[in-house]
Amino acid sequence: MEWIKLIGILIILVGFMFKFDTIAVVIVAALSTALVSGMSFYEFFTMLGEAFVKNRLVTIFLLTLPMIGLSERFGLRQQAVILIKKIKGLTPGKFITLYTALRELAGLFGLRLSGHPQFVRPIVNPMAQAAAKHTYGEITREDEDKIKARSAASENFGNFFAQNTFIASAGVLLIYGTLKDLGYEVSDASIARMALLVAVIALVLSALSNWLFDRKLAKKYKKMKGE
Repeated sequence: MEWIKLIGILIILVGFMFKFDTIAVVIVAALSTALVSGMSFYEFFTMLGEAFVKNRLVTIFLLTLPMIGLSERFGLRQQAVILIKKIKGLTPGKFITLYTALRELAGLFGLRLSGHPQFVRPIVNPMAQAAAKHTYGEITREDEDKIKARSAASENFGNFFAQNTFIASAGVLLIYGTLKDLGYEVSDASIARMALLVAVIALVLSALSNWLFDRKLAKKYKKMKGE
């Protein structure tokens, strides 16, 4: 009869196969497992509530979604585009490189404020698109998608390669602790310095890639205009 306690796994598999609501499937699976294990409804919901309270910081990100939606609804995207149009000579590649540099700088000081829903979708991508249209005029849907992809990639590059440049970051502490346990003589400062070197290399390569992208766009739209 111990096998019946695995019913929650079966419910999750079936629910995901038939594409039912994810949260509902998980809760039903958890409730079913609790009941067949001898727990009462009261005990289950008490345990669920305690787990939610203990891990409530994980759910704080949900607050950013309506906030960003309201900001977009009331002109955040339009104001970002207007700002870019006022800056002369700013190409999409230059702007994306600038954001990557700012993202890495934020990581250096341990600031975790950026992200795809918070910055890339409502701010970075629209500003990069505006820079392209201001520089080259109307662009193709294919190039719009490429700029969108580069905007998202800049967030990934800046976050991934610079997250350990802050000496007190969780990644640095994890690496330091693991190497110490294995007998290696290292310091957290040396780990952060190596991470900083990697971040600089990533920024240089990103800047080079964005520069080549700008040149490709300039050549393409200059040819289309017959210049």
